[in-house]
Amino acid sequence: MGTHLITGAGSGIGAAVTERLAERGEELWLLARDAGRAKELAGRFPGVRTVVGDLADPEKLSWAFGHQTLPDRLDSLLHIAGVVDLGEIGELTPKAWNRQLAANLVAPAELTRLLLPQLRLAQGHVVFVNSGAGLRANPQWGAYAASKHGLKALADALRAEESGNGVRVTTVYPGRTATPMQVKVHQQEGKTYDAERWIAPETVATTILTALDLPRDAEITDLQVRPRG
Repeated sequence: MGTHLITGAGSGIGAAVTERLAERGEELWLLARDAGRAKELAGRFPGVRTVVGDLADPEKLSWAFGHQTLPDRLDSLLHIAGVVDLGEIGELTPKAWNRQLAANLVAPAELTRLLLPQLRLAQGHVVFVNSGAGLRANPQWGAYAASKHGLKALADALRAEESGNGVRVTTVYPGRTATPMQVKVHQQEGKTYDAERWIAPETVATTILTALDLPRDAEITDLQVRPRG
């Protein structure tokens, strides 16, 4: 069984992945934004360990990790957490830009930097859950898409840099998925939300586990998952 650190385990795709890995008996470490959230996650997923660090403030992650126990080795680092604020370029404030860039791009980069020694030791796997917005930018989605385009660049550079160390890197690009984030998006768009129209989080979890379980002689680099129809 492997050791995995997961962001975004509290809901949506992250929760689905956590449940699947827990069922397999894997060793799980869940990132929580604060002590209260850590307690909540530990109660929801018995047997997991938690690490506290706020993705909204990536500059403090190193300090936070320096005061906590971390895994000695990591078979995977799963970047699943994210935030979104829609708005036209002419309306988005620096606060909205910085919030999305911090959580969606800078924090994953910093988490990866801090945990690379453990990943290299295990010849582990880094998975970035991106978005269709990481490949194309639509109206109202400029800041979010910019953060996700940057996340693709981060993954591509990391893959090239760490292949010699045996670290695999996968980016998954889900289309609209039935998660609490999607509910928020529909509210911002002024649309009626219908979960049946979108991908189930468990389906995206299956694609992530497929990448993790792939034999070592291959690597899934980029994988798009779109709603059927």
